[in-house]
Amino acid sequence: MTRYDRAEIAEFVQEWIDANAECERNKDWRPLERFYAEDATYGWNYGTKDDFMAVGRDEIREIALGQEMAGLDGWEYPYIRTIIDAETGDVLCLWKQIARGTTDPKTGEPYQVHGLGGSWFLYNGNRQWAWHRDFFDFGNVVDLFMRMYEADALTDSMKKRFEGAGGKPAGWYRIEDSPAPLWPVNGPDEI
Repeated sequence: MTRYDRAEIAEFVQEWIDANAECERNKDWRPLERFYAEDATYGWNYGTKDDFMAVGRDEIREIALGQEMAGLDGWEYPYIRTIIDAETGDVLCLWKQIARGTTDPKTGEPYQVHGLGGSWFLYNGNRQWAWHRDFFDFGNVVDLFMRMYEADALTDSMKKRFEGAGGKPAGWYRIEDSPAPLWPVNGPDEI
């Protein structure tokens, strides 16, 4: 017996992917807020000491989808594979990170983070995510941004983020101080 209808989740995931593509075209990811439950959490890791965590739909809209996506104008995140577990409501999506409109002089192709990134979601029912966690190779992301910085290939808004990088922005926490666990625990022995 399944907890959720797999077809319902698959349809919802396709709506999510389509909405992401529209946000990429509009260079504004904040409209994705409608896909999250009011009390949802959205986070990811920023290396060995820091995590990012947005708690609640308002923080997800303003901080995760607003502040943290600022400067990524023209970036696309094409989804490569989706795995759905209808029993638990878990959804795993793998994606790439590509800076369209820029060209890496070494390859002649758009700048791209090496390897795959991914998102792990928990479906809440009601066509909403209960929580969302992203994962990616932070070292490769830093390397790419440094190469883009040296080649003067960053967007003006990303340059502003780099220049104003004093102190921790909203949503950044020391790993031990995060307001929600990065990897939600479903039960006493499950991650």
